[in-house]
Amino acid sequence: MIYLFRTMASTYKGIYQMCFDITFITESKRYKLLTVDEVEINKSVDTLADTAVITLPEYILNRVMEIENYIGRGSQVIIYLGYNGDLKEEFRGWVERLSVNDHSVKIMCEDDLFIFRKSVKNMELKPTNMKKIAQQLTAQIDGGYTVNCDFDISYEKFVIHNATAYDVLNKLAEETKANIWLDTKNKVLHIHPPYLEKGGDVIYSMQRNIESSNLEYKQAIDKKVEVTVESIDKAGKVIQKKVGTSGGDSVTLKVGNISEASLDKIANAELIKRTYDGYDGDFDAWLIPYVEPSWSAKIIDEDYPDKTGKYYVVSVKTSFSSSGGKRTVTLGIKVS
Repeated sequence: MIYLFRTMASTYKGIYQMCFDITFITESKRYKLLTVDEVEINKSVDTLADTAVITLPEYILNRVMEIENYIGRGSQVIIYLGYNGDLKEEFRGWVERLSVNDHSVKIMCEDDLFIFRKSVKNMELKPTNMKKIAQQLTAQIDGGYTVNCDFDISYEKFVIHNATAYDVLNKLAEETKANIWLDTKNKVLHIHPPYLEKGGDVIYSMQRNIESSNLEYKQAIDKKVEVTVESIDKAGKVIQKKVGTSGGDSVTLKVGNISEASLDKIANAELIKRTYDGYDGDFDAWLIPYVEPSWSAKIIDEDYPDKTGKYYVVSVKTSFSSSGGKRTVTLGIKVS
């Protein structure tokens, strides 16, 4: 193990001593960071890639760090964060690029979607479905990925032309509104209906472990939404499916050459996202408890026990610096 930097002074929040373990792996060596200004990690079911930005000081003891002599684009990175020596893996991926500005060095990182930015063969698939398309992609990617897909969306025809595997996944996500994400530990490409994939469980209390809140409690009766999904059939004719209640918000989704039977699934999934009784918004908490997108978060308010419920976690932004460790948790639909 080669150490690049000097140890950062310990920082505290309450009785907790913050700690980290950040390792870079190149073809020949492993490098461990021993100082860091800030780490920000963004994970969301609404975006294909999880990302991390590691910020370092440009100078140590009046000497330029010259980190580019050690790591670069394509180096692997693993980030552990925690308190009092109890570390949790927060991110695993690749260095996308390095940037020097404002007297700091920023290391931009991306999860395994980085290796999906590879050109794939041109092909025309008809008829086909999301799982078969995804399997065509993983077969051409050097990552050993399998596909876990339970969103049964069918295409009359799907064309891949001068595209990367990332481009194709992005098109699938935009057209079907599916949650598409990578389990980098177990090498699984997940494709699921929006906000239905069940992860772990976590409990938050307004009085105990929620530091600040931007949550607003809303009722479904106040959310009149009509969703229209439009596609084009083989003959070039526009076909539509409508669900919901008119007289309120109107949402129109234009999808690709998707079969008519699949339009209902997309429309109903979008309607569920927009109409439910419960909290809407986000809140700030600490590194403990650990939480990820797709988890179910039970929100407890001792002052308003009737508002207690479980919610699907859409996104988590994790920040780590001398100011402390913080997670901003964004909620989606109420699951119970």
